[in-house]
Amino acid sequence: MIRSMTAYASAESTTPLGLLSCELRSVNHRYLELSPRLPEELRALESQLRERVAAKLTRGKVDLGMRLRSSGAAASGLQLNEPLLGQLAQAAAQLAPRFPNLSVDFVGLLGVDGVMVKPEVDQSELHADALALLDRALDDMVATRLREGERLAGFIAERLDGIAAIVVQVRGWLPEIRAALRQKLETKLADFRQGTDATRLEQELVLQLSRIDVDEELDRLSAHLAEARRILKLSDANGRRLDFLMQEFNREANTLGSKSVDQRTTQAAVELKVLIEQMREQVQNIE
Repeated sequence: MIRSMTAYASAESTTPLGLLSCELRSVNHRYLELSPRLPEELRALESQLRERVAAKLTRGKVDLGMRLRSSGAAASGLQLNEPLLGQLAQAAAQLAPRFPNLSVDFVGLLGVDGVMVKPEVDQSELHADALALLDRALDDMVATRLREGERLAGFIAERLDGIAAIVVQVRGWLPEIRAALRQKLETKLADFRQGTDATRLEQELVLQLSRIDVDEELDRLSAHLAEARRILKLSDANGRRLDFLMQEFNREANTLGSKSVDQRTTQAAVELKVLIEQMREQVQNIE
């Protein structure tokens, strides 16, 4: 099963500090490149998050975003620092005779450093929640990559079948093409047969036929087809293997075109290049 590098996944969970959300986006890339965006409470967790991602993804440019949004329950956990308020009240009472017009603004009072106290949060619990949330999002992303990979595999398999059909066609044309070329060469050489060594002429004819022989290219194309189908069934990340194989396909198609002496094989070489380019574009998205 092949996996695509293009996918999206998200997950949410409730924590003591509020609603924690995780988003993952990935696109194709030669290697695994992770770009995390984390709230302050989770920055110490970055190395562990990277390890979790690398354990399940091998290639792709991955954007990881986590957000922590305070919920009503988390906000209601704020408490007043009663001892500090008592000290402030005592100070106000002492200053009142000297400043009879002294007034206290409620909002300003709450803004005094230390008046509002946030309950201590268990960081280990928050970190565990974040890691579990990432695992959920990663599982969803892997499943999405697999589904997209199935679509890509079907697309590539269709092009492989098209290449196989062209190979069979060209093989069927070869005897006729060789016979026509032989007849054409013999006609051209007929004027030179007088006083010319017949053996030498035969050798020249064989040489010309060997230069346009494409049996080897067709054999290699068949071998590449078998290898591509084998790779599509592997469970490992195989995008690089397929990418390399596309170069080999293209090399044989180019050679087939350069050796062509018949309009049919020339057109076949062009059709091969079209199919190979279509595959190559999709292979770029495979992990």
